[in-house]
Amino acid sequence: MFDQQTYIRRRAQLKKEVGQGIIILFGNNESPANGPFNGYHPFRQDSSFLYYFGQNRDGLVGVIDIDNDTETLIGDDIDIEDIVWFGSVDSVKDMAEQVGVNNSAPMKHLKTLCNAAIGSKRKIHFLPPYRHDIKLQIYDLLGIHPSQQKESASLDLIKAVVKMRSAKEPQEIEELERAAKIGYLMHTTAMRLTKPGVTEKFVGGQVDGIANSYGAMVSFPTIFSQHGEIMHGNPSLAKLEAGRLALCDAGAETVNNYCSDNTRTFPVNGKYTQRQLEIYSIVEACHDHALEVAKPGVKYIDVHFSVCKLMTERLKELGLMKGDTEEAVRAGAHAMFLPHGLGHMMGMDVHDMEALGQIYVGFDDETRPNLEQFGTNALRMGRRLEEGFVVTDEPGIYFIPALIDEWKASGHCAEFLNFDKLETYKDFGGIRIEDDILITKDGCRFLGKDRIPYHPKDVEAFMANNSTK
Repeated sequence: MFDQQTYIRRRAQLKKEVGQGIIILFGNNESPANGPFNGYHPFRQDSSFLYYFGQNRDGLVGVIDIDNDTETLIGDDIDIEDIVWFGSVDSVKDMAEQVGVNNSAPMKHLKTLCNAAIGSKRKIHFLPPYRHDIKLQIYDLLGIHPSQQKESASLDLIKAVVKMRSAKEPQEIEELERAAKIGYLMHTTAMRLTKPGVTEKFVGGQVDGIANSYGAMVSFPTIFSQHGEIMHGNPSLAKLEAGRLALCDAGAETVNNYCSDNTRTFPVNGKYTQRQLEIYSIVEACHDHALEVAKPGVKYIDVHFSVCKLMTERLKELGLMKGDTEEAVRAGAHAMFLPHGLGHMMGMDVHDMEALGQIYVGFDDETRPNLEQFGTNALRMGRRLEEGFVVTDEPGIYFIPALIDEWKASGHCAEFLNFDKLETYKDFGGIRIEDDILITKDGCRFLGKDRIPYHPKDVEAFMANNSTK
Protein backbone atom coordinates (compact mmCIF):
# COMPACT_ATOMS: atom_id res chain seq x y z
CA MET A 1 0.00 0.00 0.00
CA PHE A 2 0.91 3.65 -0.35
CA ASP A 3 0.62 5.99 2.63
CA GLN A 4 -2.77 6.74 4.18
CA GLN A 5 -2.96 10.26 2.76
CA THR A 6 -2.78 8.91 -0.80
CA TYR A 7 -6.10 7.12 -0.43
CA ILE A 8 -7.74 9.96 1.49
CA ARG A 9 -6.73 12.40 -1.25
CA ARG A 10 -7.88 10.09 -4.06
CA ARG A 11 -11.31 9.53 -2.54
CA ALA A 12 -11.73 13.24 -1.91
CA GLN A 13 -10.95 13.96 -5.54
CA LEU A 14 -13.32 11.22 -6.67
CA LYS A 15 -16.15 12.84 -4.71
CA LYS A 16 -15.52 16.15 -6.48
CA GLU A 17 -15.41 14.49 -9.89
CA VAL A 18 -18.65 12.50 -9.45
CA GLY A 19 -20.53 15.23 -7.60
CA GLN A 20 -23.42 13.51 -5.85
CA GLY A 21 -24.91 10.18 -4.87
CA ILE A 22 -23.33 7.03 -3.46
CA ILE A 23 -20.30 5.30 -5.00
CA ILE A 24 -19.93 1.54 -4.49
CA LEU A 25 -16.54 0.06 -5.40
CA PHE A 26 -16.56 -3.73 -5.27
CA GLY A 27 -13.41 -5.58 -4.36
CA ASN A 28 -12.90 -9.06 -5.73
CA ASN A 29 -13.68 -12.37 -4.05
CA GLU A 30 -11.61 -15.52 -4.22
CA SER A 31 -12.14 -17.40 -7.49
CA PRO A 32 -12.33 -21.21 -7.30
CA ALA A 33 -10.15 -23.08 -9.78
CA ASN A 34 -11.60 -26.59 -9.61
CA GLY A 35 -13.43 -26.59 -6.31
CA PRO A 36 -14.72 -24.16 -3.69
CA PHE A 37 -11.63 -24.45 -1.47
CA ASN A 38 -8.99 -24.54 -4.20
CA GLY A 39 -8.82 -21.01 -5.53
CA TYR A 40 -6.66 -19.42 -8.16
CA HIS A 41 -3.46 -18.13 -6.60
CA PRO A 42 -2.42 -15.50 -5.90
CA PHE A 43 -5.56 -13.53 -5.13
CA ARG A 44 -5.94 -10.50 -7.42
CA GLN A 45 -7.84 -7.48 -6.12
CA ASP A 46 -9.90 -5.22 -8.36
CA SER A 47 -7.64 -2.39 -9.52
CA SER A 48 -10.06 0.49 -8.97
CA PHE A 49 -10.84 -0.76 -5.46
CA LEU A 50 -7.09 -0.91 -4.82
CA TYR A 51 -6.62 2.59 -6.21
CA TYR A 52 -9.10 4.17 -3.78
CA PHE A 53 -9.12 1.79 -0.80
CA GLY A 54 -5.68 0.14 -0.96
CA GLN A 55 -6.56 -3.14 0.76
CA ASN A 56 -5.67 -6.44 -0.87
CA ARG A 57 -8.00 -8.79 1.02
CA ASP A 58 -10.89 -10.59 -0.63
CA GLY A 59 -14.55 -9.91 0.22
CA LEU A 60 -14.39 -6.14 0.66
CA VAL A 61 -16.56 -3.32 -0.69
CA GLY A 62 -15.88 0.41 -0.43
CA VAL A 63 -18.82 2.79 -0.09
CA ILE A 64 -18.45 6.55 -0.55
CA ASP A 65 -21.52 8.63 0.32
CA ILE A 66 -20.81 11.92 -1.44
CA ASP A 67 -23.87 13.79 -0.17
CA ASN A 68 -23.22 13.00 3.50
CA ASP A 69 -19.41 12.99 3.13
CA THR A 70 -18.99 9.57 4.72
CA GLU A 71 -16.93 6.55 3.74
CA THR A 72 -17.37 2.95 4.83
CA LEU A 73 -15.31 -0.19 4.32
CA ILE A 74 -17.67 -3.17 4.15
CA GLY A 75 -16.54 -6.73 4.86
CA ASP A 76 -16.81 -9.63 7.28
CA ASP A 77 -14.01 -10.40 9.72
CA ILE A 78 -12.48 -13.84 9.39
CA ASP A 79 -13.31 -16.50 12.00
CA ILE A 80 -11.12 -18.85 14.02
CA GLU A 81 -11.24 -21.61 11.36
CA ASP A 82 -9.82 -19.23 8.77
CA ILE A 83 -7.13 -18.18 11.24
CA VAL A 84 -6.14 -21.82 11.79
CA TRP A 85 -5.54 -22.38 8.09
CA PHE A 86 -4.41 -18.99 6.85
CA GLY A 87 -3.20 -17.07 9.90
CA SER A 88 -4.46 -13.89 11.51
CA VAL A 89 -5.24 -10.81 9.47
CA ASP A 90 -6.29 -7.32 10.43
CA SER A 91 -9.93 -6.68 11.22
CA VAL A 92 -12.03 -4.77 8.71
CA LYS A 93 -12.08 -1.86 11.19
CA ASP A 94 -8.27 -1.86 11.31
CA MET A 95 -8.02 -2.01 7.53
CA ALA A 96 -10.42 0.91 7.24
CA GLU A 97 -8.31 2.99 9.62
CA GLN A 98 -5.13 2.16 7.68
CA VAL A 99 -6.51 3.92 4.59
CA GLY A 100 -8.23 6.76 6.43
CA VAL A 101 -11.80 5.44 6.35
CA ASN A 102 -13.74 6.26 9.51
CA ASN A 103 -16.48 3.64 9.25
CA SER A 104 -16.59 -0.12 8.82
CA ALA A 105 -19.45 -2.61 8.77
CA PRO A 106 -20.20 -6.28 8.01
CA MET A 107 -21.29 -7.27 4.51
CA LYS A 108 -24.98 -7.54 5.46
CA HIS A 109 -24.97 -3.77 6.10
CA LEU A 110 -24.39 -3.10 2.40
CA LYS A 111 -27.97 -4.19 1.64
CA THR A 112 -29.25 -1.72 4.24
CA LEU A 113 -27.24 1.12 2.69
CA CYS A 114 -28.49 0.30 -0.80
CA ASN A 115 -32.13 -0.01 0.30
CA ALA A 116 -31.95 3.40 1.99
CA ALA A 117 -30.43 5.00 -1.10
CA ILE A 118 -33.00 3.41 -3.41
CA GLY A 119 -35.82 4.50 -1.09
CA SER A 120 -34.53 8.09 -1.19
CA LYS A 121 -34.14 7.90 -4.99
CA ARG A 122 -30.46 8.70 -4.72
CA LYS A 123 -28.04 7.90 -7.54
CA ILE A 124 -25.97 4.78 -6.88
CA HIS A 125 -22.75 4.74 -8.91
CA PHE A 126 -20.96 1.49 -9.72
CA LEU A 127 -18.41 0.43 -12.33
CA PRO A 128 -19.11 -2.22 -15.01
CA PRO A 129 -18.70 -5.60 -13.28
CA TYR A 130 -16.59 -8.29 -14.98
CA ARG A 131 -16.90 -11.18 -12.53
CA HIS A 132 -20.08 -13.19 -12.32
CA ASP A 133 -20.20 -13.30 -8.52
CA ILE A 134 -20.15 -9.50 -8.39
CA LYS A 135 -22.88 -9.37 -11.04
CA LEU A 136 -25.04 -11.57 -8.83
CA GLN A 137 -24.27 -9.37 -5.84
CA ILE A 138 -25.34 -6.25 -7.74
CA TYR A 139 -28.52 -8.04 -8.81
CA ASP A 140 -29.27 -8.84 -5.18
CA LEU A 141 -28.46 -5.31 -3.98
CA LEU A 142 -29.93 -3.17 -6.74
CA GLY A 143 -32.27 -5.44 -8.67
CA ILE A 144 -30.44 -4.84 -11.96
CA HIS A 145 -30.19 -7.99 -14.09
CA PRO A 146 -26.61 -8.98 -15.01
CA SER A 147 -27.43 -8.54 -18.71
CA GLN A 148 -28.22 -4.85 -18.05
CA GLN A 149 -25.45 -3.97 -15.62
CA LYS A 150 -22.86 -2.84 -18.16
CA GLU A 151 -25.33 -0.29 -19.56
CA SER A 152 -26.48 0.68 -16.05
CA ALA A 153 -22.97 1.37 -14.77
CA SER A 154 -22.30 5.01 -13.93
CA LEU A 155 -20.75 6.93 -16.81
CA ASP A 156 -19.91 9.74 -14.38
CA LEU A 157 -17.93 7.31 -12.23
CA ILE A 158 -16.25 5.68 -15.24
CA LYS A 159 -15.06 9.04 -16.57
CA ALA A 160 -13.89 10.15 -13.12
CA VAL A 161 -11.86 6.99 -12.56
CA VAL A 162 -10.34 7.15 -16.06
CA LYS A 163 -9.41 10.80 -15.52
CA MET A 164 -7.72 10.08 -12.22
CA ARG A 165 -5.97 6.82 -13.10
CA SER A 166 -4.68 7.86 -16.54
CA ALA A 167 -1.92 10.25 -15.42
CA LYS A 168 0.38 8.38 -13.07
CA GLU A 169 1.56 9.85 -9.78
CA PRO A 170 5.32 9.83 -8.99
CA GLN A 171 4.87 6.93 -6.55
CA GLU A 172 3.03 4.97 -9.23
CA ILE A 173 5.86 5.58 -11.67
CA GLU A 174 8.26 4.18 -9.06
CA GLU A 175 6.13 1.03 -8.91
CA LEU A 176 6.10 0.79 -12.70
CA GLU A 177 9.89 1.06 -12.69
CA ARG A 178 9.99 -1.86 -10.24
CA ALA A 179 7.76 -3.84 -12.57
CA ALA A 180 10.10 -3.00 -15.45
CA LYS A 181 13.02 -4.41 -13.47
CA ILE A 182 11.18 -7.71 -13.03
CA GLY A 183 10.29 -7.63 -16.72
CA TYR A 184 13.97 -7.30 -17.57
CA LEU A 185 14.74 -10.44 -15.56
CA MET A 186 11.89 -12.31 -17.24
CA HIS A 187 12.96 -11.52 -20.78
CA THR A 188 16.68 -12.00 -20.27
CA THR A 189 15.89 -15.34 -18.65
CA ALA A 190 13.98 -16.33 -21.80
CA MET A 191 16.95 -15.31 -23.96
CA ARG A 192 19.38 -17.32 -21.81
CA LEU A 193 17.24 -20.47 -21.90
CA THR A 194 16.27 -20.38 -25.58
CA LYS A 195 18.11 -22.93 -27.70
CA PRO A 196 17.20 -25.77 -30.05
CA GLY A 197 15.56 -28.75 -28.36
CA VAL A 198 14.10 -26.89 -25.39
CA THR A 199 10.30 -26.72 -25.31
CA GLU A 200 8.29 -23.52 -25.46
CA LYS A 201 6.53 -24.68 -22.30
CA PHE A 202 9.76 -24.94 -20.36
CA VAL A 203 10.92 -21.43 -21.24
CA GLY A 204 7.48 -19.97 -20.62
CA GLY A 205 7.27 -21.66 -17.23
CA GLN A 206 10.65 -20.31 -16.17
CA VAL A 207 9.61 -16.82 -17.25
CA ASP A 208 6.45 -17.09 -15.12
CA GLY A 209 8.58 -18.21 -12.19
CA ILE A 210 10.60 -15.00 -12.31
CA ALA A 211 7.41 -12.94 -12.03
CA ASN A 212 6.19 -15.03 -9.12
CA SER A 213 9.57 -14.87 -7.37
CA TYR A 214 10.12 -11.12 -7.52
CA GLY A 215 6.58 -9.72 -7.62
CA ALA A 216 2.96 -10.70 -7.21
CA MET A 217 2.26 -12.53 -10.46
CA VAL A 218 2.46 -12.21 -14.24
CA SER A 219 0.58 -9.20 -15.59
CA PHE A 220 -1.01 -11.42 -18.27
CA PRO A 221 -0.54 -15.03 -19.44
CA THR A 222 2.96 -15.30 -20.89
CA ILE A 223 3.22 -15.57 -24.66
CA PHE A 224 6.22 -17.59 -25.81
CA SER A 225 6.03 -19.19 -29.21
CA GLN A 226 7.86 -19.92 -32.46
CA HIS A 227 4.59 -18.93 -34.13
CA GLY A 228 4.97 -15.21 -33.65
CA GLU A 229 2.27 -14.62 -36.23
CA ILE A 230 -0.27 -15.75 -33.62
CA MET A 231 -0.90 -12.68 -31.48
CA HIS A 232 -1.55 -14.60 -28.25
CA GLY A 233 0.45 -17.76 -28.79
CA ASN A 234 0.60 -19.63 -25.50
CA PRO A 235 3.66 -21.84 -24.89
CA SER A 236 3.22 -25.35 -26.24
CA LEU A 237 5.18 -28.56 -25.83
CA ALA A 238 6.79 -27.97 -29.23
CA LYS A 239 10.59 -28.08 -29.20
CA LEU A 240 12.45 -24.96 -30.31
CA GLU A 241 14.05 -25.37 -33.74
CA ALA A 242 17.21 -23.83 -35.13
CA GLY A 243 16.52 -21.22 -37.81
CA ARG A 244 13.22 -20.12 -36.31
CA LEU A 245 12.32 -17.06 -34.27
CA ALA A 246 10.94 -17.15 -30.73
CA LEU A 247 8.58 -14.37 -29.69
CA CYS A 248 8.32 -13.65 -25.96
CA ASP A 249 5.61 -11.26 -24.77
CA ALA A 250 5.60 -11.17 -20.98
CA GLY A 251 5.23 -8.88 -18.01
CA ALA A 252 5.08 -8.82 -14.25
CA GLU A 253 3.06 -7.19 -11.51
CA THR A 254 4.75 -5.77 -8.44
CA VAL A 255 3.41 -6.65 -4.99
CA ASN A 256 1.34 -3.47 -5.34
CA ASN A 257 0.01 -4.73 -8.69
CA TYR A 258 1.64 -2.29 -11.10
CA CYS A 259 2.54 -3.87 -14.41
CA SER A 260 5.20 -4.26 -17.04
CA ASP A 261 4.65 -5.44 -20.61
CA ASN A 262 7.51 -6.11 -23.03
CA THR A 263 8.02 -8.18 -26.16
CA ARG A 264 11.23 -9.42 -27.72
CA THR A 265 11.75 -11.62 -30.76
CA PHE A 266 15.01 -13.49 -31.02
CA PRO A 267 16.57 -16.36 -33.00
CA VAL A 268 16.36 -19.80 -31.44
CA ASN A 269 19.98 -20.56 -32.35
CA GLY A 270 21.21 -17.10 -31.36
CA LYS A 271 21.84 -15.73 -34.85
CA TYR A 272 19.38 -13.92 -37.13
CA THR A 273 19.25 -14.91 -40.78
CA GLN A 274 19.50 -12.20 -43.42
CA ARG A 275 15.78 -12.49 -44.24
CA GLN A 276 14.90 -12.24 -40.56
CA LEU A 277 17.11 -9.16 -40.19
CA GLU A 278 15.41 -7.45 -43.13
CA ILE A 279 12.01 -7.69 -41.43
CA TYR A 280 13.38 -7.16 -37.94
CA SER A 281 15.09 -3.91 -38.92
CA ILE A 282 11.74 -2.49 -40.06
CA VAL A 283 10.06 -3.31 -36.75
CA GLU A 284 13.08 -1.91 -34.91
CA ALA A 285 12.86 1.36 -36.86
CA CYS A 286 9.12 1.64 -36.20
CA HIS A 287 9.63 1.00 -32.49
CA ASP A 288 12.26 3.75 -32.26
CA HIS A 289 10.22 6.12 -34.44
CA ALA A 290 7.40 6.09 -31.90
CA LEU A 291 9.82 7.25 -29.23
CA GLU A 292 10.72 10.24 -31.40
CA VAL A 293 7.18 11.49 -32.04
CA ALA A 294 5.22 10.58 -28.88
CA LYS A 295 4.86 13.60 -26.59
CA PRO A 296 2.16 15.59 -24.75
CA GLY A 297 -0.50 17.01 -27.06
CA VAL A 298 0.06 14.46 -29.83
CA LYS A 299 -2.73 11.97 -30.53
CA TYR A 300 -1.53 8.41 -30.16
CA ILE A 301 -3.59 7.47 -33.18
CA ASP A 302 -1.36 9.85 -35.17
CA VAL A 303 1.73 8.15 -33.75
CA HIS A 304 0.23 4.83 -34.83
CA PHE A 305 -0.34 5.95 -38.41
CA SER A 306 3.08 7.60 -38.60
CA VAL A 307 4.55 4.21 -37.73
CA CYS A 308 2.30 2.53 -40.32
CA LYS A 309 3.56 4.86 -43.05
CA LEU A 310 7.19 4.18 -42.14
CA MET A 311 6.49 0.45 -42.15
CA THR A 312 4.79 0.67 -45.55
CA GLU A 313 7.73 2.57 -47.04
CA ARG A 314 10.19 -0.03 -45.81
CA LEU A 315 8.05 -2.97 -46.92
CA LYS A 316 7.87 -1.40 -50.39
CA GLU A 317 11.67 -1.50 -50.49
CA LEU A 318 11.49 -5.26 -49.96
CA GLY A 319 8.85 -5.64 -52.67
CA LEU A 320 6.13 -6.80 -50.27
CA MET A 321 4.06 -3.63 -50.73
CA LYS A 322 3.63 -1.20 -53.60
CA GLY A 323 1.76 1.93 -54.67
CA ASP A 324 1.26 5.26 -52.91
CA THR A 325 2.06 5.04 -49.21
CA GLU A 326 -0.63 7.46 -48.06
CA GLU A 327 -3.31 5.68 -50.09
CA ALA A 328 -2.11 2.27 -48.92
CA VAL A 329 -2.36 3.23 -45.26
CA ARG A 330 -5.70 4.96 -45.80
CA ALA A 331 -7.01 1.74 -47.38
CA GLY A 332 -5.68 -0.32 -44.46
CA ALA A 333 -3.26 -2.37 -46.56
CA HIS A 334 -0.63 -2.20 -43.80
CA ALA A 335 -2.95 -4.25 -41.58
CA MET A 336 -1.89 -7.31 -43.57
CA PHE A 337 1.31 -7.03 -41.53
CA LEU A 338 0.16 -5.05 -38.47
CA PRO A 339 -3.42 -6.02 -37.55
CA HIS A 340 -3.32 -4.37 -34.12
CA GLY A 341 -2.72 -0.92 -32.68
CA LEU A 342 0.63 0.54 -31.74
CA GLY A 343 -0.10 0.26 -28.05
CA HIS A 344 -2.37 0.69 -25.06
CA MET A 345 -2.49 2.48 -21.72
CA MET A 346 -0.79 0.65 -18.87
CA GLY A 347 -0.71 0.91 -15.10
CA MET A 348 -2.33 -1.31 -12.49
CA ASP A 349 -3.84 -3.28 -15.36
CA VAL A 350 -1.67 -4.29 -18.28
CA HIS A 351 -4.47 -2.99 -20.54
CA ASP A 352 -5.15 -0.20 -18.13
CA MET A 353 -8.78 0.11 -16.99
CA GLU A 354 -9.90 -2.20 -19.79
CA ALA A 355 -12.90 -3.29 -17.71
CA LEU A 356 -14.25 0.27 -17.79
CA GLY A 357 -14.53 0.25 -21.58
CA GLN A 358 -11.77 0.96 -24.07
CA ILE A 359 -13.84 3.71 -25.70
CA TYR A 360 -13.50 5.72 -22.46
CA VAL A 361 -9.88 4.82 -21.70
CA GLY A 362 -8.15 5.02 -25.08
CA PHE A 363 -10.50 7.47 -26.75
CA ASP A 364 -12.50 10.57 -25.86
CA ASP A 365 -14.98 13.01 -27.36
CA GLU A 366 -12.30 14.36 -29.71
CA THR A 367 -10.80 11.05 -30.86
CA ARG A 368 -13.14 8.23 -31.78
CA PRO A 369 -12.30 4.67 -32.81
CA ASN A 370 -12.81 3.43 -36.36
CA LEU A 371 -14.63 0.15 -35.90
CA GLU A 372 -15.16 -0.53 -39.60
CA GLN A 373 -11.64 -1.03 -40.98
CA PHE A 374 -9.71 -4.23 -40.28
CA GLY A 375 -6.65 -3.49 -38.15
CA THR A 376 -7.70 0.04 -37.32
CA ASN A 377 -10.64 -1.42 -35.38
CA ALA A 378 -8.12 -3.04 -33.00
CA LEU A 379 -6.59 0.25 -31.82
CA ARG A 380 -6.80 0.46 -28.03
CA MET A 381 -5.30 3.92 -27.68
CA GLY A 382 -5.90 6.99 -29.84
CA ARG A 383 -6.44 10.02 -27.59
CA ARG A 384 -4.06 12.93 -27.02
CA LEU A 385 -1.11 12.07 -24.84
CA GLU A 386 -0.62 13.86 -21.54
CA GLU A 387 2.31 14.06 -19.18
CA GLY A 388 2.17 11.09 -16.82
CA PHE A 389 0.49 8.71 -19.28
CA VAL A 390 2.14 5.30 -19.63
CA VAL A 391 1.60 3.58 -22.97
CA THR A 392 3.09 0.61 -24.75
CA ASP A 393 5.04 0.97 -27.98
CA GLU A 394 4.67 -2.37 -29.75
CA PRO A 395 4.89 -2.40 -33.54
CA GLY A 396 5.08 -5.76 -35.26
CA ILE A 397 5.18 -7.44 -38.63
CA TYR A 398 3.38 -10.77 -38.97
CA PHE A 399 2.91 -13.15 -41.87
CA ILE A 400 -0.40 -14.89 -41.21
CA PRO A 401 -1.01 -17.58 -43.86
CA ALA A 402 -4.81 -17.59 -43.48
CA LEU A 403 -4.95 -13.79 -43.82
CA ILE A 404 -2.71 -13.86 -46.88
CA ASP A 405 -4.95 -16.47 -48.49
CA GLU A 406 -8.15 -14.58 -47.68
CA TRP A 407 -6.97 -11.22 -48.99
CA LYS A 408 -5.44 -12.82 -52.07
CA ALA A 409 -8.66 -14.69 -52.90
CA SER A 410 -10.78 -11.57 -52.52
CA GLY A 411 -8.28 -9.19 -54.09
CA HIS A 412 -8.44 -6.98 -51.01
CA CYS A 413 -5.86 -4.17 -51.27
CA ALA A 414 -4.32 -5.94 -54.26
CA GLU A 415 -3.08 -2.63 -55.66
CA PHE A 416 -0.85 -2.24 -52.59
CA LEU A 417 0.29 -5.81 -51.89
CA ASN A 418 2.58 -8.17 -53.77
CA PHE A 419 0.85 -11.49 -53.09
CA ASP A 420 3.40 -13.54 -55.03
CA LYS A 421 6.15 -12.28 -52.73
CA LEU A 422 3.93 -12.75 -49.68
CA GLU A 423 3.53 -16.43 -50.54
CA THR A 424 7.25 -16.94 -49.91
CA TYR A 425 6.91 -15.59 -46.35
CA LYS A 426 4.17 -17.92 -45.13
CA ASP A 427 6.70 -19.85 -43.06
CA PHE A 428 8.27 -16.73 -41.53
CA GLY A 429 6.22 -16.24 -38.35
CA GLY A 430 6.13 -12.80 -36.81
CA ILE A 431 8.21 -10.16 -35.07
CA ARG A 432 7.16 -7.72 -32.35
CA ILE A 433 9.25 -5.36 -30.22
CA GLU A 434 7.49 -3.80 -27.25
CA ASP A 435 8.47 -1.42 -24.49
CA ASP A 436 6.61 0.70 -21.96
CA ILE A 437 7.03 4.45 -22.31
CA LEU A 438 6.26 7.29 -19.93
CA ILE A 439 5.06 10.55 -21.43
CA THR A 440 7.19 13.31 -19.94
CA LYS A 441 6.90 17.10 -20.03
CA ASP A 442 8.68 17.40 -23.38
CA GLY A 443 8.56 13.91 -24.91
CA CYS A 444 8.76 10.38 -23.59
CA ARG A 445 11.17 7.85 -22.14
CA PHE A 446 11.48 4.15 -21.54
CA LEU A 447 10.40 2.74 -18.22
CA GLY A 448 13.11 0.68 -16.60
CA LYS A 449 16.76 1.43 -15.95
CA ASP A 450 17.97 -1.78 -17.58
CA ARG A 451 17.18 -2.13 -21.26
CA ILE A 452 16.16 -5.57 -22.45
CA PRO A 453 18.36 -6.13 -25.54
CA TYR A 454 16.50 -5.48 -28.78
CA HIS A 455 19.00 -4.18 -31.32
CA PRO A 456 20.04 -7.26 -33.34
CA LYS A 457 23.73 -7.18 -32.45
CA ASP A 458 22.89 -6.68 -28.77
CA VAL A 459 20.47 -9.62 -28.81
CA GLU A 460 22.99 -11.90 -30.50
CA ALA A 461 25.78 -10.82 -28.14
CA PHE A 462 23.62 -11.37 -25.07
CA MET A 463 22.52 -14.82 -26.20
CA ALA A 464 26.09 -15.81 -27.09
CA ASN A 465 27.50 -14.67 -23.74
CA ASN A 466 24.70 -15.76 -21.42
CA SER A 467 23.23 -18.95 -22.88
CA THR A 468 22.71 -21.84 -20.45
CA LYS A 469 24.63 -25.01 -21.16
